[in-house]
Amino acid sequence: ALALTKLDVLDGLETLSICTAYRCGSTVLTEFPSDVAQLAACEPVYESLPGWSSPTKGIRRFEDLPENARRYIARLEEVSGVPAALVSTGSD
Repeated sequence: ALALTKLDVLDGLETLSICTAYRCGSTVLTEFPSDVAQLAACEPVYESLPGWSSPTKGIRRFEDLPENARRYIARLEEVSGVPAALVSTGSD
């Protein structure tokens, strides 16, 4: 499961980028390259998502998060293949 911490530091960003793959020459890898030399030759492939302007700090219920924050978390779950079990929105 994912533990997504400090979601509140993303508040106010116009767009968010998620690395979804790595382009190594003509090959696109969907898994992180384990070979350091191969990784050095790769370029990350990013997907952009809209951010949110509403503050998330202190929100305790998922359904109270801004819609784009919920979409961001859902996309992270899709890309990683695992659910987000914990989402924190501040030091409390």
